[in-house]
Amino acid sequence: MSPSPASAALGLEARQLAWQVLLAVGSGAYADAALERELLRHPLPPVDRALATELAYGSIRRRRELDGWLDALGKVPAARQPPKLRWLLHLGLYQLLHVDRVPASAAVSTTVELAKRGGLGRLAPVANGLLRSLLRRLEAGEGLAPAPTPAGALALRQSLPDWLAAELLDWLPKERAEAFGAACNQPPPLDLRVNPLRSDRDSLLAAFAAAGVDAVPLPGLPQGLTLTSRSGDLRALPGFAEGHWCVQDRSAQLIAPLLDPQPGMRLLDACAAPGGKSTHLAELMGDQGEVWAVDRSGPRLRRVFANAERLGLGSIQGLEADGLTLAHDRPELLGSFDGLLIDAPCSGLGTLARHADARWRLTPAAIPELVALQRHLLEALRSLLKPGGRLVYATCTVHPLENQGQLEGFLGRHPDWPLLSQLQTWPGPAGGDGFFAALLKAPAG
Repeated sequence: MSPSPASAALGLEARQLAWQVLLAVGSGAYADAALERELLRHPLPPVDRALATELAYGSIRRRRELDGWLDALGKVPAARQPPKLRWLLHLGLYQLLHVDRVPASAAVSTTVELAKRGGLGRLAPVANGLLRSLLRRLEAGEGLAPAPTPAGALALRQSLPDWLAAELLDWLPKERAEAFGAACNQPPPLDLRVNPLRSDRDSLLAAFAAAGVDAVPLPGLPQGLTLTSRSGDLRALPGFAEGHWCVQDRSAQLIAPLLDPQPGMRLLDACAAPGGKSTHLAELMGDQGEVWAVDRSGPRLRRVFANAERLGLGSIQGLEADGLTLAHDRPELLGSFDGLLIDAPCSGLGTLARHADARWRLTPAAIPELVALQRHLLEALRSLLKPGGRLVYATCTVHPLENQGQLEGFLGRHPDWPLLSQLQTWPGPAGGDGFFAALLKAPAG
């Protein structure tokens, strides 16, 4: 049965919106901001909104692979294609290669139609011919020619920058490097953290089931669950307005408990926005005590307050300040906190699935700068702890220099700080971001 004109038009609008996102990202915009802006301008029904999101983010993640196909199939290399045509072809290629629910005929015809709509009418035959060439190659079982080096081959298969593929092969066995790349190209699962002060996991699962929302518990996380089907607008889910839950990745849910928050404690979250870990700390201490949420951005700090208000948490107080100078600017805070969380600015290599364009923005030159910033934060903030207080240093990256290397450097400078525990998670097929955390204890006095 062929689609109705109305449904076909909606499908075309979803692809048009995805193309606009690709154009914006190609000009320097952030993917999530570009998608949000386009959806505000051109609201879509839930099904088409989901399609537009999948096509935009998937095409951005797979940019390297899609350029490889353009180089193989086109007369003009990808890098020399007019950007408007390049991103449109990416949209069509991505559908043919990675979206099983889109018929090949629809992927080709809508790409050609968008070319005509978007002022590329004279190039519509080029788009049609190139996509049909891909179909013939796929039907013949032919893939891209492998790159001459292991790093180049991994970069092409998993659509990674060359430098990152080479680093991964230095850090990991080939199979694990491949698994990392595959995980970074999957849409991340939607994990939730139940607010135990307002609900419990069984009650929330029952409410979701009654509303037809599929969700299951996350093993090893008492308040964690994950949605197993797409849910549309999260604000419409049971318990959102009542503050029964918040969104937080399963790996991120491991971090706050390391401080062992207890009622009456005074804790500092030094890089707090948007507030996932600050609110987790407050929940774990029964909202009794103080959680100082520090961030140097006022607008980002307001997001912490908004989350805390919805969750009904009154123990969080915000402070707009720079962690690098906080101890100097507020000397009365020295030695006054039972626990300190430094969720440090990092390369974000553990969250590439979540941030579709991040891999194309980051350069190797940024790593030493981030390592220096992390080191300065550790040195600047450690004096805020009471004797015997706990310090958690955490990142959402898998880069050894930012993680194990940073930890070893700190322990070399401060051998009197015991290391109590550490963890490293890696993105994998089951979901979960890549996180590192080290738990240290301040000297007794």
